Amino acid sequence: MKRVLCILENGFEEIETVAPVDLLRRAGVEVMIAGVHSLTATGRSGISILADALLAEMDLGEFDVLFLPGGPAVMNLRNNPLVIDLIREFSGKGKIIAAICAAPMLLKDAGILDGKAFTAHFSTQAELPSTTGERVVEDGNLITSRGAGTAVELGLALIRKLHGEAAATEVSKAIMA
Repeated sequence: MKRVLCILENGFEEIETVAPVDLLRRAGVEVMIAGVHSLTATGRSGISILADALLAEMDLGEFDVLFLPGGPAVMNLRNNPLVIDLIREFSGKGKIIAAICAAPMLLKDAGILDGKAFTAHFSTQAELPSTTGERVVEDGNLITSRGAGTAVELGLALIRKLHGEAAATEVSKAIMA
């Protein structure tokens, strides 16, 4: 079974977190939500989510995919060496990394965007001027998405990457996407 690690920090964007996690689980993917500072994190719209475990207490080598939701939480995560090192580790091992909204700034901080096609939220344009503007961009094992409005597309792209087109089509039909 494929395993996805989703990072959760206060200020996360709820739609960008819940939609891909829900879709992945519908496709039979195990998703573990890791809280950075506590087991409960509150999103930008005041919705709290309970993580499965604390990031620092997890065996991070067990995961196939690193999923980074966006939102104001990204600004705090940019100063977290554990998160930046984790991105570098996943990239160095050729594992899949998915980032949505402002989260591609974490990929920039980790030094893994050079020569890659990617997209991000328009608010990141000053730091990430080479975004493509596309809704979802795949470049090798890197999948990026623009924001909350593209969260379902990102979830389906991850399913496609992990389990193929048929699985993504099945989940898409089930949710009437």
